[in-house]
Amino acid sequence: QVHLVESGGGLVQAGGSLRLSCAASGNILKINHMGWYRQGPGKQRNLVARITTDGSTNYGDSVKGRFTISRDDTKNTVDLQMNSLKPEDTAIYYCHLQQTFEIATLDYWGQGTQVTVSS
Repeated sequence: QVHLVESGGGLVQAGGSLRLSCAASGNILKINHMGWYRQGPGKQRNLVARITTDGSTNYGDSVKGRFTISRDDTKNTVDLQMNSLKPEDTAIYYCHLQQTFEIATLDYWGQGTQVTVSS
């Protein structure tokens, strides 16, 4: 089992910044990628950003140029720097880790951290 613990959420005014952090622990094997998803009220969970072990990144269209994802493989952590925040960024942000064990692909989720952006 893998445990993901998020931190850094909170309330911020539009135009402000927040930094989310996620630390992975437990039975960590071959990580494919780590990243962040978010789910707003009444909406489905969508990709915010993810980063692979070779450093390749993917971002959701709505956050490109504003958010930056980074990871520290020595600590099994992934961070999300969020700048120029908008009210529509308000959501619960979930840390995600995918790893491979033999022929199985395993997905793990954190408990989520609330980000609220006021106008």
